[in-house]
Amino acid sequence: MATSLVETIAAWRVRRQLRPLTLCHFTTVHTELKSRSFHRQMMPLAARGITIRYVAPVESGARLNGVDIIALAKRKSRLRRFFSFPTLFRTLLRQRADLYHFQDTELLPVAFALKLLFRRRVIYDAYEDFPAMVAARKSLPRVVRPLATKIVDAAERLAARAFDGLMTADPLTLRRFAKVGGSKKLVLYNFPNLDLFPAPCAHARGFDLIYRGGLSERAGTYVLLDAMKLLADQGRGVELLLIGYFDDPLAEKNLRERIHELGLASSIAIRGRMDHERMAQTLSEAQIGVCPLQPVPKFMRNIPVKVFEYWACAMPVVASDLPPIRPFFRHAEAGLLYSADSANQLAQAIAWLLDHPQAAARMGRLGRALVERRLNNSGEIQKLLRFCECIAGRDVTPAESRCGEMSQHA
Repeated sequence: MATSLVETIAAWRVRRQLRPLTLCHFTTVHTELKSRSFHRQMMPLAARGITIRYVAPVESGARLNGVDIIALAKRKSRLRRFFSFPTLFRTLLRQRADLYHFQDTELLPVAFALKLLFRRRVIYDAYEDFPAMVAARKSLPRVVRPLATKIVDAAERLAARAFDGLMTADPLTLRRFAKVGGSKKLVLYNFPNLDLFPAPCAHARGFDLIYRGGLSERAGTYVLLDAMKLLADQGRGVELLLIGYFDDPLAEKNLRERIHELGLASSIAIRGRMDHERMAQTLSEAQIGVCPLQPVPKFMRNIPVKVFEYWACAMPVVASDLPPIRPFFRHAEAGLLYSADSANQLAQAIAWLLDHPQAAARMGRLGRALVERRLNNSGEIQKLLRFCECIAGRDVTPAESRCGEMSQHA
């Protein structure tokens, strides 16, 4: 009888190993399919045989690119989302997933309950420097920000101790957690998914410059406007396309007023957020990609994904010289760096690329080659697959067993 029991357990373990891994990503914040979680992680994992359930407040439940979408009700206020946690719990537990994956700091209480009460395996994707973001959040009263920052930092450190896996998008963010707790650690870079960024076709590009991302002072938008003004004063008719979002209506009003004050309204087009599926086509409307981020705490740690997307579209890049992005420009010859606060240096770099179109085109080709060869999502998703298998207790080869190592490209 003992032999029979051993054989039954062994057979169960074999069936468990053969059964496809099920991973459930959940969010209550993002009403659109987020590029990092959906396009760079869940969609490629589904293509490699992982069963993916994506629980989010989207329009309707459906199966999209191999991912099962489970729709939640949309609740705009943080308070309403908090009171919807019991419904979220029931939805998550019904998925019977091997792994639960999330990114939103406001869902840390839900994830702690999943782990500590229901013994589920949990992965936290701390892809941004969230404490630094809280410290800079203008929607919070200034006197509250230091305490809120400490609370988020403490909660993330507790997550590194309690959860099974912790991911970041860059090594500098991971340093905060590297020696905290026993969770497996992984750096998963936000490199482009080449399925969505195919080799660009030769065509006329209607804009000289493009910027995509947050439109704010900390993102360098005003430095970029000042550079545009310097170029205009030199008689250069430079056309700029801005794609992104504002912190709030007042921030949008102030930026638009500044554009008019500088006399640049006819030279700048502003578009809002867009689906990630359209990103490559839109970026390819311009000749040069600009990344003017300022040296605030967040951007002194986080690597700007826009640089790699510009390169994927075969554009030369002009970027502010900040520590996270600097190593990727070393020996790449695919763009120019300038001092972050210098509109004059930014204008000079833009003017040089416009005056040397052949050199600019060569930089764009080198950037595209770099993305095709190394800085793309294919290698990253292999790391993530091994990471998930290791946390789920699936058999991995000895070479793949180091699922907690901190990989670094730069």
